[in-house]
Amino acid sequence: GFIKSIGVCNFGVKALEELSDTVKTRDMDGIVDSASKLGYDVNSNKLDDLASLVGYDNSKDLPAVNQIELSPFNMHKDIVHWCDKHGVAVGCSAWSKLSGADGPADGWATLSELATKKGMTKAQLLVRWSLQKGYVCVPRSGSKSTAQKLAIAENSYGGANRLQSFAIDDEEMRTLDALDVGYRAGRLGRKDGWDDN
Repeated sequence: GFIKSIGVCNFGVKALEELSDTVKTRDMDGIVDSASKLGYDVNSNKLDDLASLVGYDNSKDLPAVNQIELSPFNMHKDIVHWCDKHGVAVGCSAWSKLSGADGPADGWATLSELATKKGMTKAQLLVRWSLQKGYVCVPRSGSKSTAQKLAIAENSYGGANRLQSFAIDDEEMRTLDALDVGYRAGRLGRKDGWDDN
């Protein structure tokens, strides 16, 4: 069959804009032809202006999802805003952690306190935060330990949604959102912070 949509990984705003511009340039003849038929002066208008005038929408040719490293510690607001504006779903990278074991100490303490208050694990809290933000999140682990394999199931959408008390209220979401310090945890092969103890 035909490819109907693709996803990308770690595309920043600049790369997303370049992709959008490339698609628009590819469709330039159709845009100009439509503008001309509608009576617009195609010689004195920029392609972006013509595209806007004829109601051109290249969202069907943009990625379906942009998978990036996301956590309350690094929210990539500029990328998330661009994706939201252009109808591109945002996903937490499956190759990355929701956050690293050596994340910001103050932030980890806040996260831990909130998780304890809610009666959930930090991982469950981070998955729930992701859900409530509207992100696609795929919890994962590279470990072969039994404890970690069980934790992945428990910390997945099903696990994070199992109990009614898992909703994070507005004040708690603001607390988590305030942890954003641009921390980058995701490097392949980096320690997750798991142990079997």
